[in-house]
Amino acid sequence: MKLFGPLYDRVITWSRHRYAERYLAALSFAESSFFPIPVDVMLAPMCLADRTRAWRFATVASFFSVLGGVAGYAIGVGAFELIEPWLAQSHYWEAYTTSRDWFDRYGVWVIFVAGFSPIPYKVFTIAAGVAALNLPAFFIASVIGRGARFFLVAGLLVLGGDKFETTLRKYVEWIGWGVSMAVALAIAWFMVRG
Repeated sequence: MKLFGPLYDRVITWSRHRYAERYLAALSFAESSFFPIPVDVMLAPMCLADRTRAWRFATVASFFSVLGGVAGYAIGVGAFELIEPWLAQSHYWEAYTTSRDWFDRYGVWVIFVAGFSPIPYKVFTIAAGVAALNLPAFFIASVIGRGARFFLVAGLLVLGGDKFETTLRKYVEWIGWGVSMAVALAIAWFMVRG
């Protein structure tokens, strides 16, 4: 069954939309404070669709992601009591408690790692506000971590060029089903664990 090929084609078409950059900015902001979909889902196809603007797209994603991170920090400072019941019931609670523990151990370095890695950055931005992490240090670590991640994505896609796009298109079904299986196995493992 072909599922990921047509989906890939549709995402590439959407990434060429005249308002795609605005959507990227909105997604980048929202993902850093409350939205569950990672920015890479939109950034990568946009870079593939127009590699001449990849660095601009990475800049937009970085800038608005950091702004969203500051919004997440503000949620942690001023509205945590409102979201705590929801957070406690969500699958993010363990990540939240882990982030609080990591802040006690490693301080602002955690923000850099969360900003760069696939760890849910939004949870760490909110936890940083709750922990009253130094705001200028939080901001600098966010700029470096998020910028490094998004510029790496853009850079890899620019470097890979047409050959990368052709190879990705050729194997998108295998990649899609492989990632889906990995996610299903991870969910099953976490459910069994606990």
